[in-house]
Amino acid sequence: MSTLNRRRFLRTSAASVAALSALTAAGAADKPNEKIRLAVLGVHGRGRALVHGFSSFADVDIAIICDPDENTFAKALQSVNKRQKRQPKFVRDLRHVFEDPAIHAVVIATPGHWHALATIWACQAGKHVYVEKPISHNLIEGRRMVEAARKYDRIVQVGTQRRSGAHFQSAAAFVRSGKLGKVPFVRTWIAGNRPSIGHKSDCPVPAGVDYDLWLGPAPQRPFNPNRFHYNWHWHWDYGTSEIGNNGVHALDVARMMLGLEAPQTITCGGGKLFYDDDRQMPDTTVAVFDFPGTTLIWEHRIWSKTGVAGEPFGIMLYGEHGTLVFDRKGWHVEDGVAASDQAAEIERPHLRNFLDCLREHKRPNADIEEGHKSTRLCHLANIADRVGRRLSFDAATETLRNDAAANELLGRTYRPPFVLPDKV
Repeated sequence: MSTLNRRRFLRTSAASVAALSALTAAGAADKPNEKIRLAVLGVHGRGRALVHGFSSFADVDIAIICDPDENTFAKALQSVNKRQKRQPKFVRDLRHVFEDPAIHAVVIATPGHWHALATIWACQAGKHVYVEKPISHNLIEGRRMVEAARKYDRIVQVGTQRRSGAHFQSAAAFVRSGKLGKVPFVRTWIAGNRPSIGHKSDCPVPAGVDYDLWLGPAPQRPFNPNRFHYNWHWHWDYGTSEIGNNGVHALDVARMMLGLEAPQTITCGGGKLFYDDDRQMPDTTVAVFDFPGTTLIWEHRIWSKTGVAGEPFGIMLYGEHGTLVFDRKGWHVEDGVAASDQAAEIERPHLRNFLDCLREHKRPNADIEEGHKSTRLCHLANIADRVGRRLSFDAATETLRNDAAANELLGRTYRPPFVLPDKV
């Protein structure tokens, strides 16, 4: 961030923090009509769903919709118009959002390569943050995000909604009670049945798109629709592969169930074995994380129609006294003590938890630290796959032991002026 922009952020930060302090001091019960003013950054896909979700709460005002692609505004506005009378302001440059002292919090659903800078800049400007998973493009970014949240005392909730689902919480309580006994092995997976993205040529930037802003910290490249909306997930400049896209949800649940912190070793195999298209990332992956007392596996076959035990996405905890299985119906234990719970809603309680934590100024269910620890598993697996060897992780320094080439992949080179600060 330039010195000029940083000074401007610091000026607006004081006003923003003062406004939110007034909101939180009285509390929701004392000021039931006080609305939380949100700005939503990135509304092509997931962001539009979050506009829909947050605008359904009576104490929320979607004040700004921000996206470098103006073509996304119309559909996002449709969701808002169904739920609030006041029409939001439309902005292309997210930096203008951070300068607005009326905004209490930002919801970040940009492509993944923007998550870290947007979160850090928001915290520096005095805003609270709801950031979609995976929280970061690389491991170093994730740690900077945690540092920013703590330094500026901001509430940062991660979009790993299962942490707010009642049946996931009941399963965690069951495991922690000791009724499943030791859990030496956990299997997580997805069989996405995703179609090929094919091959597309570079072409002119579409009308209404500020492509320089969309690229942000990523390298300058010609515009290509296979590196743009949604398909950015499958390119190293912007995404984190299917393990970061969906695997982070399952890995986060496993961590929550067992209280897992950092892996000791990581291995990953697979490759681009099925599709012939423009994606850079593997369509077939098996990643193995060895924790003290537990081995955790993630696997994805994004071309496959069939998952494990008929479930396209799932989690199994293999315990001493049975196997706890998550499926579409909820969870149950096989080959052990009879226990189960029905699936409950996860999205709305998660959004509500964020809003309540803003009013009460307390850590949310999916705090940024937990989001970072789950996302770093995805980064470590991708690094192990790219260097083609087993990695040994030093949790204290968040580096890989005796592996200079692997450590190079813990961060990235940034395109000025969109540069990750060394210190937040």
